[in-house]
Amino acid sequence: MSRTMHIPTGIFDSSRYGFAQVATVPTPFGDIVHVSGQVAWDADQNVIGAGDIGRQLSKSLENLSVALGAVGATLDQVGALRLYIKQSHMHEGEAISAALKSVFGDNPPCTTWIGVPSLAREQFLVEVEPSAVFLVRGGG
Repeated sequence: MSRTMHIPTGIFDSSRYGFAQVATVPTPFGDIVHVSGQVAWDADQNVIGAGDIGRQLSKSLENLSVALGAVGATLDQVGALRLYIKQSHMHEGEAISAALKSVFGDNPPCTTWIGVPSLAREQFLVEVEPSAVFLVRGGG
């Protein structure tokens, strides 16, 4: 079995940094989809929502949706999320919760909030990493 890298249109191409945004691994029953952590960058690597963790989380989730869509998956198929939150913004639980509720409504995935001292860029306040998604072969 081998891994296939996908470069979704609408989020930045990470291949020049040495990693895939989306990779699928075939199994006898379907494909396992892995998505890199998503931040509040647009396709041109501009930070969206500078200083606003709620806006950054919304953009990160939007990027996650685009990444999943590149292989025919959706946010509804994500069972769990890890949120890496800059420790300086851990106190902004209301903004974080509001962003999650606006995307997932009354059917959210499991979520773990992890406080970190920093992320890849100083401007990033949150990074979203989904659990693997399984796509059944044949779409069933």
